[in-house]
Amino acid sequence: MYSHYLSRAAWYGGLAVLLQTSPESAKIFVLLQKIFRKQTPAQLEQVATAAGLSPEEYQAFLVYAAGLYANMGNYKSFGDTKFIPNLPKDKLKALVKASQAFQDQPAEMEALWDSCSCLLFSLEDRQKQLGLGDKGITTYFSGNCSLEDAELAQKFLDSKKLSAYNTRLFKREKEGKACYEVRLASAVQKDCAVEGECETSCGSFNFEDKEFTVKRGDYAPLMEKVSFYLQKAQAYAANENQRKMLEEYARSFTLGSVDAHKEGSRYWIKDKGPIVESYIGFIESYRDPFGSRGEFEGFIAVVNKAMSERFAKLVSSAEVLLPELPWPKEFEKDTFLKPDFTSLDVLTFAGSGIPAGINIPNYDDIRQSEGFKNVSLGNVLSVAYATQKEKLTFLQEEDKDLFIKWKGPSFEVQVGLHELLGHGSGKLLVQDDEGKFNFDKSKVTNPETGEPVTSWYRGSETWDSKFSTIASSYEECRAECVGLYLCLIKKVLSIFGNEGQDAEDVVYINWLSMVRAGLLGLEFYTPESKSWRQAHMQARFVILRVLLEAGEGLVGLEELTGPDGQPDAQITLDRSKIHTVGKDAIHRFLCKLQVLKATADVEGGRALYDGYSTVSEGGPHNFMRLRETVLLRKEARKMFVQANTNINGDSVELKEYEGSAAGLICSFTERFQDDAEKLEADLLALCKKDFPCWC
Repeated sequence: MYSHYLSRAAWYGGLAVLLQTSPESAKIFVLLQKIFRKQTPAQLEQVATAAGLSPEEYQAFLVYAAGLYANMGNYKSFGDTKFIPNLPKDKLKALVKASQAFQDQPAEMEALWDSCSCLLFSLEDRQKQLGLGDKGITTYFSGNCSLEDAELAQKFLDSKKLSAYNTRLFKREKEGKACYEVRLASAVQKDCAVEGECETSCGSFNFEDKEFTVKRGDYAPLMEKVSFYLQKAQAYAANENQRKMLEEYARSFTLGSVDAHKEGSRYWIKDKGPIVESYIGFIESYRDPFGSRGEFEGFIAVVNKAMSERFAKLVSSAEVLLPELPWPKEFEKDTFLKPDFTSLDVLTFAGSGIPAGINIPNYDDIRQSEGFKNVSLGNVLSVAYATQKEKLTFLQEEDKDLFIKWKGPSFEVQVGLHELLGHGSGKLLVQDDEGKFNFDKSKVTNPETGEPVTSWYRGSETWDSKFSTIASSYEECRAECVGLYLCLIKKVLSIFGNEGQDAEDVVYINWLSMVRAGLLGLEFYTPESKSWRQAHMQARFVILRVLLEAGEGLVGLEELTGPDGQPDAQITLDRSKIHTVGKDAIHRFLCKLQVLKATADVEGGRALYDGYSTVSEGGPHNFMRLRETVLLRKEARKMFVQANTNINGDSVELKEYEGSAAGLICSFTERFQDDAEKLEADLLALCKKDFPCWC
């Protein structure tokens, strides 16, 4: 029952992602729901044939629909580029018009098709990817906002001690002057203080000669559903920490309060070793072009006890392993707060995509002083990284069997180290509002310069607010480097059951996976805007550059012609040099990353990170040309089909679906059948209200 009600909360909240992705996503979602609620994919196939669609065209429509559901919008969650149906627009229109849903409500369906069909197929330059201003589409900001507006809004939010996580920014002109609306996600739509609040953060404020209004009520009907189901779950909480956690979460989504969510997260950290693990809220800021607004996600998972034992051993060894990291002890947290580290099998993951591992909460003040949790998503790992030998690109033949054998075990080690000792390590040097320092200014020297440190975080400044646009990718890079560095230690490998030659193979494949991922990362770079669209892939490309720069034949990357006569490439790694040349290169780079992060040196951090992120045509490797090769040989993207839960009397039933586009579609139409019409009307109303801000 606890899992069921939490899943319902997550699924309804996850629909907010449609409104966080593009102006048209929610409309396309409603169009698809209306069609498939009346006819299953199998029933609709006959209609499609009669309407003149070939079997391939109908399958292309199903793949598009599944893609929209899996990404919660019409932009890829991993890569942020737009995808459109792989069939002519007139064929899709014919299918929509022939559907039962259209026959039953012709005027409504016609209006819905007319309102989204242009954007559904449009590939204007700005619409090809997510981004701010003329760089792309974002619905975290109204269409007239620029980077300068985002920076000003961040300063305003900092001045009010408001977090950007659950906000969006809308700009409008009033008497020739720019006015900004900061909108908080909440079920309550009143801006005055309501029950359970001492004072409200809403109101109008003058800031740097600009008018800012803080209002509530973004995604209100969805937030109401989230709060309702969280309250239902409370009755089945296993302990007081869980009950209080859910109470605070519900308060957060009701009132639009990040402080309440932080409070809930504190109880969540204290809930050690639960059987059912979950987290919900506006969490990851990867898709906000400015890097500080969170995308909604919610997951519910069951602990895999055998695998979790290995992670628990890693946690116990953390205090021995942390001093192995390449920075001086002054740059490490004063005490390591032992987190929960569990391997989970996911029941529900609502949002735009499913990661392999998570380290949360993202609130730096809580992570630094109160702790965090790590989770590795076991049943995601086992399917996400499975691949067939013939589909393995850019490797030597002799590496392929070894890669397939050890990819899973090596990734398990990397995820463990990345989440626990990557994201979980490193201190931020801070001077608080009272002027107190969390380090001894007279004694701490910068190991890069040998001079005393000259910069640090002040007051309410955070890592995300200071490093904004590069923060996510930079931190992923730091965590990936920690994984590469610490996997060289025998003790780490034996915790995961790898000894002798097996342990050496795990290290080799872990490093080889990383350099190959760096090459594959080029798919996620947009040459036109010179920008990266995916934080982790940018991080891996940076690591590839660092290891190529190390020289001495450690990493080889050459362009070839494949057996099919088309351009190809091959990446090689000299395993005899990993422990020497490789380790030294990562040691130097990782120390730089941590010191620049700890000292809030944005300028130095940007120069270093942007330098290695540059995709150039010159130099020993033509990365622009290699990018074309990577695109030519990329593998089809995997989509996850998730089960539904239903209450039947006193028990909860699990309904599973086949692993296909049709199965994924059926899972979504059945997921919201209780109140489908009201939900669809709410989504369209939310969409319509703000649509003029972009179109």
